[in-house]
Amino acid sequence: MRVKPVPDVKFCLVFRCETISVPVMRRVLGDTLRGLGVDEESVSDILLAATEACTNVLTHGGRQIRDYAVVTSLGAVGCQVEVADDGVGLGPADGPRDAAEADQRTPLAQLPESGRGLAVMRACVDTVTLDSRPGHGTIVTLRKHISWPEDAPLRAAS
Repeated sequence: MRVKPVPDVKFCLVFRCETISVPVMRRVLGDTLRGLGVDEESVSDILLAATEACTNVLTHGGRQIRDYAVVTSLGAVGCQVEVADDGVGLGPADGPRDAAEADQRTPLAQLPESGRGLAVMRACVDTVTLDSRPGHGTIVTLRKHISWPEDAPLRAAS
């Protein structure tokens, strides 16, 4: 019996830059991932990384950001979550442009509390990228491989 690939699903959530947006994002994203058949360990990892990215928008985005978007894509082998704002962005002097460059050699426990976000994200998902340019805002992209169970609703629907 040939198993058909899981079809792609993509959805976008847009939130005001308010503290309440983070638990609402966690609830909606978590319930959606679970409902589509993503295993609980992957859901937990994705939610922790997405929470860090959203919290960074609220903490570092500045007053000019009114809202931000969380765009999630699911496919046959993985999940991608993009957290995007339209803030001022970062210049080269503001820090690393790629999360792979950020405090990669420093153990998580030795980082100051305010500098742990990218390290926590990297510990939870397979790939973290940070695209930030002055005047264009910031997009944090999180990617995680998912092994879909045979009885996942998306797999059963295909």
